[in-house]
Amino acid sequence: MPYPCPRLRPGRLMLATLLALGASAAARAESLIELYNAARPYDATYLAARALADSNQFRAAQADALRLPSIGVGASHTNARTDWRTRDLELKSRTTVVGLSGRQTLFNRADSATIAQAQVLLDASAAELETAEQDLVVRVAQAYFDVLAAQDTLGTAQANKKAINEQLASAKRNFEVGTATITDTREAQARYDLATAQELAAENDLRTRRVVLDQLVGRANVQPNPLKQPVMLPDLAPTDAEAWVTSAWDTHPGVRRALAGLETARLETEKARAGHLPTVELTAQLGGQRQRGNAADLPGNSVPASVGVEMNLPLFAGFAIQNRVKETLALEERARNDLDAARRSVATATRTAFFQVQSGLAQARALEAAEASSKLALEATQLGYRVGVRVNLDVLNAQTQLFTTQRDLAFARYNVLLGTLRLKQAAGQLRADDLLAINTLLMP
Repeated sequence: MPYPCPRLRPGRLMLATLLALGASAAARAESLIELYNAARPYDATYLAARALADSNQFRAAQADALRLPSIGVGASHTNARTDWRTRDLELKSRTTVVGLSGRQTLFNRADSATIAQAQVLLDASAAELETAEQDLVVRVAQAYFDVLAAQDTLGTAQANKKAINEQLASAKRNFEVGTATITDTREAQARYDLATAQELAAENDLRTRRVVLDQLVGRANVQPNPLKQPVMLPDLAPTDAEAWVTSAWDTHPGVRRALAGLETARLETEKARAGHLPTVELTAQLGGQRQRGNAADLPGNSVPASVGVEMNLPLFAGFAIQNRVKETLALEERARNDLDAARRSVATATRTAFFQVQSGLAQARALEAAEASSKLALEATQLGYRVGVRVNLDVLNAQTQLFTTQRDLAFARYNVLLGTLRLKQAAGQLRADDLLAINTLLMP
């Protein structure tokens, strides 16, 4: 039976539904902070770092157990038989023992150092998690602006191709009426073919960038919000590179990890020196013993209990303790040098990132001026071509210069915004809230 006209066949209905859903998904633009919030519970690298940080909390709790008492239960059952062959006598006994024992450390300098090390390592794991969070912010922003840059590149390639096509048509008309040579047509055709190849490359690059962004946030057909027009890039504050370096000196996650490494090495030396010190423990035992047999002197049931203090003092260990102390002192010196290297590396990276943002801002402003000049130059060249004082190649060159400048300007703006995030990352100040400031520059 044929379907009524207003209705669609099931296959066509499904196809129309999929197309509508795809169109709505592709049409929905998303802000930078929205995509970051989507990537946070999805990105495997960040989730692995968070799981490691969670596991370190339980490792610290294991070290805390050293200051708590330990209690155990023991039980045994023994059957014994003694044969007196000379007296033709056999003695049998059955002994059942159940006991409860406990120990509480009163003094152990090595255990105290181990507990302190666990807390230091917990602080280091928090710094590592902060590093992972900052890395996720930068990766999301990088993928976001890569898609926008690829879109701008494709847009300029298409606009350039369209302008060259119009110039090619004009050259063909002029050649047909005899006011231009075949050279103009061939030059325009060559530029048009090159523009076609550039457009295809830009389309492929955009697809690749979209795949990366979709994979990062765990969504399909993600469409980033473009920058508002006119673009107003924020100024860099503070404007002194040393102010950024000073703020990063001890707050950067990498420096904090190095500080934790130095403190861990110092505590390891303390543990090694504790080998010369005594350990004192409180011990207690409570048990029940039951004996049965044919021997007349078996005591029957008993409940032994004891409480005491146990001390152990090492006297000589073959110079192992002394050599262990020397080893840990050398490792402590290594950790101190690692801290210096971390601080110097952070200072260098912060200064480099600062100068890159500063240079990027100046480059963006220069390209804005170059874009305005290129538009005027193109208009003047087109007018000169129409009146016969300029040739077709001049117009093609002016068009290429304008579209190249526009593409470079878009790249410069994205690099400034991304460079600002990288500067804060280098200084150890990057937070997810920093994306909100960039979000205000994007179209809603």
